[in-house]
Amino acid sequence: MRRIIKRAAAFAGALSLSLMGLVGFYGANLPDIYYVTDSRELAVGSAFSVTLGERGGMTKEELTVGGSYSGTNGITERTLMLFGSIPIKNVKTDRIERPLLVAGGQPFGIKLMTDGVMVIGLEDVGSVCPASECGIEVGDVIMSIDGETVTTNRRISEIISSTKGKPCSVEFSRSGRQKTATLVPVYSGGTYKAGMWVRDSSAGIGTLTFYDPSTNAFGGLGHPICDADTRQPMPISHGTVGEVNITGCIKSERGEPGQLTGEFASQDVVGSIKQNVAEGVFGTLDGFPIEGEIIPLGFKQEIKKGPAEILSTLDGTTPQRYSVEIESVDMSDGASHDMIVHITDKKLLGEAGGIVQGMSGSPIIQNGRLVGAVTHVFVDDPTRGYAIFADDMYRRSQR
Repeated sequence: MRRIIKRAAAFAGALSLSLMGLVGFYGANLPDIYYVTDSRELAVGSAFSVTLGERGGMTKEELTVGGSYSGTNGITERTLMLFGSIPIKNVKTDRIERPLLVAGGQPFGIKLMTDGVMVIGLEDVGSVCPASECGIEVGDVIMSIDGETVTTNRRISEIISSTKGKPCSVEFSRSGRQKTATLVPVYSGGTYKAGMWVRDSSAGIGTLTFYDPSTNAFGGLGHPICDADTRQPMPISHGTVGEVNITGCIKSERGEPGQLTGEFASQDVVGSIKQNVAEGVFGTLDGFPIEGEIIPLGFKQEIKKGPAEILSTLDGTTPQRYSVEIESVDMSDGASHDMIVHITDKKLLGEAGGIVQGMSGSPIIQNGRLVGAVTHVFVDDPTRGYAIFADDMYRRSQR
């Protein structure tokens, strides 16, 4: 009898440790906020049963996520439960009517003007670099010189030249923090110089992820547009969208990602860009030709590993469907990447070698719902890449 009791106690202890491990795992790997269509239900795509418990109370401050979040039909606090009885953690659920969106896949042209002028390089003027000497670094964004707001490379050069070597006050931003420095220009080559290379604009090609016909809002890329030299997201004052025609595709190979090549179809502006953020580029469309299928938004907790499709354009302007496999899903709030997708479509592999640059933003469809967008290609294996959750992109587009 004692042996049976010891075995039972050992089993109970092992079971308890296993349950504690599961609670810890799900607590760390499940997000803290969810879109839901029914505030009483939450289907989490997990190996073990995870459901919603009773509603908890929340203060007004707790209803705000990141200082700027507001729900459509109200946010409630609930408790995630393992096997319906073991608390995991409190989460926030935002009940909304499931959005109906036009799935993208079309290429679009992007033109951005920076909010300020970004420093992309430093160099000596004679034997000294004035910009470096006063504390300016690559990646800083120059906002004003001697009190005058600057938005173009040319105007910075004109102001520096007009100082005749006298010290000038430079206001700049670094990682969101405002700084001020005193710069002393140096004479060289017939004019006065600051010893810095700057950039005031950028242009490129991306893929549209979705368009919301009820608001004209759009989301694309799934990642920010970064400066080619500093690799930092470009702070924008404004941006425009134009139509693009894909003229070719340089095939990806192991160690060397390919890319789509294209050209602006015209000088017409068909939309505006308001945000260039971690989740992608967002704004409104005015005259972009959208003829895609209207499909419901899929929530991150509904995504499962397995077959899916992407919409992308390798030629012209019309997107095609290609088969992919969702290999992993990471819903944790601190995840560096949400999903890994594997291209399985033979046609896409044959024509592009997998994922190429310019396909960023290609929508991912699973079970008839828009669940994500392709964002990055694996350099060493272009048949695979990272992807972002579509509901995070949609949430950002509503701000």
